Amino acid sequence: MTQLLGMLARVSVGLMLAAFLGMAPSSASTEDGTSGARPLMLANSYHSNVDLSAYWVSEKYDGIRAYWDGEQFFTRGGERIHAPAWFTAGWPQLALDGELWVGRGRFAEAVSTARRQKPEDDAWRKMHFMVFDLPLHGGVFDERLPALQTVIAKLDVPWVQAVRQIRVHDEHSLRTLLQKTVQAGGEGLMLHRGASLYRAVRNDDLLKLKLHEDAEARVIAHLPGKGKHQGRLGALLVEMPDGQRFRLGTGFSDAQRTSPPVIGSWVTYRYRDKNRSGIPRFASFMRVREDIILPSR
Repeated sequence: MTQLLGMLARVSVGLMLAAFLGMAPSSASTEDGTSGARPLMLANSYHSNVDLSAYWVSEKYDGIRAYWDGEQFFTRGGERIHAPAWFTAGWPQLALDGELWVGRGRFAEAVSTARRQKPEDDAWRKMHFMVFDLPLHGGVFDERLPALQTVIAKLDVPWVQAVRQIRVHDEHSLRTLLQKTVQAGGEGLMLHRGASLYRAVRNDDLLKLKLHEDAEARVIAHLPGKGKHQGRLGALLVEMPDGQRFRLGTGFSDAQRTSPPVIGSWVTYRYRDKNRSGIPRFASFMRVREDIILPSR
């Protein structure tokens, strides 16, 4: 009974927050859970000539991009995420954009937990929802950020956290922060322009900075190996979102060469730069992206 009363109290808090912050509740998702994805703000890669004083900087969490529509969770590709009822009890009927994250270097564990149709409590008790934006707030990020912090503080559950945002005013400080983050096991940094509205496009309002670039591509074919890889995978033929194809032949474990990513799946690869035609140079396989259907952030 005490637990039930606590859940009801948090529901009331969520509704009051929506009214207080001047945000309309999110629209309900479809019953079958297949069309609940919302257009998301997407990141460009960091580049020179950026006015760092205009940006907030945060850690880039290596988890699953997740959109809470006020009632349900969805991946960035539109798939329903089945979280336990206790995990989302009392959450506000507001759109929240964030990352489902288990911890640094534990991406595979986060994916395994989130993709189960029947959620496992023990696994979800390790999960955190790291919230970095309020998509339907209507204000610029400088205004959305304090509103977000208010929402999360009022919700007051340890597994939901507002992503820490700081100011970095010069390139040296930014690069130093990147090195410290990566050395501690982080993936990289995100830069969010304070004067930007939430727009579902990929532009410089949102930037990502990592030591190496990475991207996603779809597996088109398995190319046979030669020499020591005879009878196993030699390379993947993959297709980028723009339709260009290339061979991805390094970065695989022996187990992955024996049982390669299935045709039609999406994989993440790392690369240094691109040639004039846009094909990645020195591309290396990183992992299968089981959390997405279509490429996004």
